[in-house]
Amino acid sequence: MTETEYIEALKSGSRASYSKLLDDYQQKVFGTCLSFVPNRQDAEDIAQEVFVEVYRSISKFKEQSKLSTWIYRITTNKCLEFIRKRNTKKRFAFMQSITGQHFEIDRTNYFTEMNHPGIILENKEINELLFLAINNLPEAQRLVFTLNKIDGKSYQEVSDITQKSLSSVESLIFRAKKNLQKTLDNFYKNN
Repeated sequence: MTETEYIEALKSGSRASYSKLLDDYQQKVFGTCLSFVPNRQDAEDIAQEVFVEVYRSISKFKEQSKLSTWIYRITTNKCLEFIRKRNTKKRFAFMQSITGQHFEIDRTNYFTEMNHPGIILENKEINELLFLAINNLPEAQRLVFTLNKIDGKSYQEVSDITQKSLSSVESLIFRAKKNLQKTLDNFYKNN
């Protein structure tokens, strides 16, 4: 079955094609979610949202990119949306603490999944520090760095997924590396 036939089967609502979609992409999508949100339960929830979105939106898929690229684009958007919502909640919690109502978010227990296949560091504390540093990057840098360095996507795949030019992706990854180096150097100098 060609990709075009497969997409048509998905658009027609074929159960077999959706089963194949889950078989083909479930672990890949979950791995990408885990790269952005290193908490197993949250990553599973986001992955589920991705497949719901794919199901709802497949009829709008214009086939201007590969199906896998479109699915990864949805995945990264869902992950970034989750991170933005979480950061908004943290800012709200900070404002509550300033006004006298104490509300604390404990980040230390958030990183429940440190055996991510894209991370080869042995020390959990280093993994947590690295994920915190990555999560503090500007959104565009965090997106391309995570897709390339943690999920192992090529620059061209990152370009296709993010709809950014290849030179833009290269520049963002370069700046992300520099920012991470500076953040980690500062951390180790101060500790």
